[in-house]
Amino acid sequence: MDVFEAIKKRRSIRKYQNREIEEEKLLRILEAARLAPSARNRQEWRFIIVKDKKVKEELVKEASPHQPFMLQAPIIIVAYVIDKDYIMRCGVPAHYIDVAIALTHIHLQAVEEGLGTCWIGSFYQDKVKKVLNLPEEAEIIQLMTLGYPAEDPAPKTRLSLDEIVKIL
Repeated sequence: MDVFEAIKKRRSIRKYQNREIEEEKLLRILEAARLAPSARNRQEWRFIIVKDKKVKEELVKEASPHQPFMLQAPIIIVAYVIDKDYIMRCGVPAHYIDVAIALTHIHLQAVEEGLGTCWIGSFYQDKVKKVLNLPEEAEIIQLMTLGYPAEDPAPKTRLSLDEIVKIL
């Protein structure tokens, strides 16, 4: 599958099969994140791969109670940073963009592997840190579910290029 095909095929998956992810697929997905670009090549992203059922249950119950579907996924990826000091010349903290790029690599490689993901922004920072025993200075950027889809959601409507692009 080429990249454009993966982009067109990707969906936010909220229903997962009760099926483990093969280690080689998971490693390719994580390698895709490792190869992502970052500002000044800082690679400040860190990922926790949560497979343990009890940890997932605690994470959802305590830190993301509005997303119970997360428990269906065999893996919850917690993307965070410790080093968040670098501000790009444009005034934007680099770590938000860098982690989003790495997660996009994860997301697209997951499609290539026949897996699905869902970006989760509905969580409580302090509670994720407590459940995972992360230091106070950690900043959780995003959670992401990963697993074999048990659904094939229809594509959502998108604005036309004319509505989002201005060529000068």
